[in-house]
Amino acid sequence: MERHFTATIYLFDKMRVLLHFHEKLRRWLPPGGHVEADEMPNEAAIREAKEETGLDVAIRAQENVWIEEPNASSFERPYLCLLENIPAHRDKEAHQHMDMVYIGYLRSEPPDELPNGFRWFSYEDLQTIELFPDTIKVLELLFKEVTTCGSAVCSLCRNTFANPYSSCPDHCKK
Repeated sequence: MERHFTATIYLFDKMRVLLHFHEKLRRWLPPGGHVEADEMPNEAAIREAKEETGLDVAIRAQENVWIEEPNASSFERPYLCLLENIPAHRDKEAHQHMDMVYIGYLRSEPPDELPNGFRWFSYEDLQTIELFPDTIKVLELLFKEVTTCGSAVCSLCRNTFANPYSSCPDHCKK
């Protein structure tokens, strides 16, 4: 079976996640798409988010160790990797996506209006929409976990921290 590398990014802002309604699949999904030739998966996640939403985003760092040396340097690692079964559709055969899944945050305030098909959802809102089982599981974990920041900006409340590995203050905890 043919396999494609893809990148997905769950974007959080103020205790909400950004999803779009995928017409073909009839489900709500985070932004994402195929990794292009010679593109890093973290770059693909950021590019796809920009192309689909117009938003400038960054990836929440999740490294155990960060290396910056002449012979090797770190890049953002995925939060999760999934092998997704994609059914046949029209002239495309069934195939698989090797999906690198990231957690992201906005670099600036969200716009008043989002592109058609995109919407912010609270945890409570997720109970009322159509999601794939894997998306439900990931979002349940993320809404519990995302309050511990791995970046200098809290992806939920936008507080900034001197130490990029600080935890958010109690008001962010769910």
